[in-house]
Amino acid sequence: MVASDLPIGDRIRRYRRGRKQEVVAGLVGISTDYLSQIERNLKVPTLPVLHAIARELGVPTAALLADAPPPAPLPADSTEPAIVQALMGFGPARSATPATPLQLRERVEHAWRTWQTSPNRFTDLATVLPDLIADTEHAVRAHRSEPALQRDVLRCAADLYFLLRSYLRRTGRVDLSLMAADRAVRAAEDADDPLRIAAAQWNLGHVLLAAGEADGAEQVALCAAEDVHRHIGDDDGQLAAMEGALQLVAVVAAARRRQWWAARDRLQETAAPTARVTGEGNVMWTAFGPTNVELHNVSIEMEAGEASEALRRADAVDTSELPSLERMFTFTLEVAKCYDLRREDAAVLLHLLELERLAPEDLARAPMARDIVLNLVRRARAMHARQAEALAGRMGVL
Repeated sequence: MVASDLPIGDRIRRYRRGRKQEVVAGLVGISTDYLSQIERNLKVPTLPVLHAIARELGVPTAALLADAPPPAPLPADSTEPAIVQALMGFGPARSATPATPLQLRERVEHAWRTWQTSPNRFTDLATVLPDLIADTEHAVRAHRSEPALQRDVLRCAADLYFLLRSYLRRTGRVDLSLMAADRAVRAAEDADDPLRIAAAQWNLGHVLLAAGEADGAEQVALCAAEDVHRHIGDDDGQLAAMEGALQLVAVVAAARRRQWWAARDRLQETAAPTARVTGEGNVMWTAFGPTNVELHNVSIEMEAGEASEALRRADAVDTSELPSLERMFTFTLEVAKCYDLRREDAAVLLHLLELERLAPEDLARAPMARDIVLNLVRRARAMHARQAEALAGRMGVL
């Protein structure tokens, strides 16, 4: 099946699979070079030519016409319905025995470890999250009359909603991701836990970035970082790491507004010094530390179009200390994008195949990956194009 958002040239290339370009061009009555330019979306065929191509390929002319422009290559909502139902309040009966804080803590931390380390994390969590959401909400209600127990449960709830914020964003539900971030803020505040309040603001900043609200994300992050800074003690490394993680949100926000020098300066003047003090870590699952700061250096240069500088910086990054598979995936994807900008097709393909090995489910969901593989299919020479087409098929792009 051909994806509905593919441009005309990609559709023609897809339907021509297995037939030589020069043969089809000759039978249609156009030059091979002209057909090549059509397939690479460099030229748009006239209707008579398009009709002739469709007839030769044995498909209706309409099959070669994209239904809509492709502004959003991300697949449609792929959120597990049972997770949505649990979020909407479907849970155990009020009379059921609630889970203890210790039981919830073990389950939430296991879910987080899965999210950060499993190459098939979406499939794995789809079987875990519905019951965990329902049981956590049930425990929050059941322990209302026991303040100490309820605070422990609320901490678990905040941590769970941090995870849900990330899961929901990556499965196409930014709206529900924002709801999860809001619930995390409320749970952290009700638990009166300064570290989790800061982490909740970090999560809220990330979902605002996903919604295209860079200004709002920056404001949330900087206000939270300032508040955290006032409460950091001499031996409070966790809060210091959260302050650094919040500064990274502000760095990303500046980059999204294309304020490259502001992003670079903030990274070097705020986040980098903090990372040198805290060292590598994973406080509140933020993966904040010197390596993550270096990854943001690469991201800024990649987004600014400075591919060579980004690759130079990437060569110096050692990802072996990263606690999160997701951060490693994002780094490798950004390196692939840099090679894509330089049109180094062999390197692009090599990194895409590495991403497929690393986290195939993430690869299929990443808009940047889908763009890169389509670019490769359009412009690469025959050998690389064939491998790219096969990969695009596995990703559901073609």
